[in-house]
Amino acid sequence: MAGTIALIGAPSDVGAGARGASMGPEALRVAQLQPMLEAQGLEAVDRGNLAGPPNPWQPPVNGYRHLPEVIEWNRLVHEAVLEELAAGRLPMLLGGDHSLAIGSISAAARHCRDTGRKLRVLWFDAHADFNTHVLTPSGNVHGMPAACLCGHGPSDLVSIGGQVPAINPAQLRQIGIRSVDAGEKRFVHEVGIEVFDMRYIDEMGMRYTLEHALLGVDDDTHIHVSLDVDFLDPDIAPGVGTTVAGGPTYREAQLCMEMVADTGRLASLDLVELNPACDIRNRTAEVAVDLIGSLFGKSTLMRK
Repeated sequence: MAGTIALIGAPSDVGAGARGASMGPEALRVAQLQPMLEAQGLEAVDRGNLAGPPNPWQPPVNGYRHLPEVIEWNRLVHEAVLEELAAGRLPMLLGGDHSLAIGSISAAARHCRDTGRKLRVLWFDAHADFNTHVLTPSGNVHGMPAACLCGHGPSDLVSIGGQVPAINPAQLRQIGIRSVDAGEKRFVHEVGIEVFDMRYIDEMGMRYTLEHALLGVDDDTHIHVSLDVDFLDPDIAPGVGTTVAGGPTYREAQLCMEMVADTGRLASLDLVELNPACDIRNRTAEVAVDLIGSLFGKSTLMRK
């Protein structure tokens, strides 16, 4: 795990179907993200917010909504995340909507190619985010980032990391999935992504799920966590634009983060889709900050 954590705000909701995720970075700061990390003895620097194009709030064109703006935001994210990784810091992207993960994960993949390390992406989400412009019911690109990273999307977006596809489906594990569109369901199956949906978690338990999601991770692995706040059950995290009932409990989510922390291999992170406009007194931001604490090793007792 890198010594210094670099917080990078990306206040954009151009990939989403509802306004408000652009306020996510500030809500996380209000919830004391940086002081929480520093209280755990970690060094954290806040890089402020990236300055990308505003949300034009237009209908989709050829199956994509706000595609030029999404591309520009992801280029900015890619450059910022790559710069921190190259300097030996751990970049934490504060979103913003989940389309921004195209920039951050393509940067992590590029860094791994440059340094000869293996990449494992843990995608914690209620949704598979594996739509294309043909499959999408909405045209919102925050429903497409996993597909774009695997090479299925517009060329200017999928090539941001300098290689198409940015990642191989075998590098991706999706956890907590419980809402997948019909065409998307077939596509995920065809591509062969390893998906641990809520039924799997219900049947096998969260510990077993994470053990399997982390199989093959070793000292040479760069773990990237992409945490969509709607991964959590809306009872504990109402502050998202796309709530789906039946998500992991608070303790199940904490266990996920603790088990990732135990590997010592976390090297980059997205925290996305927090929408303060849908929240109650910043409660969801506070839960998210609490989870991030566990991801960086906070535990109830000293562990051997």
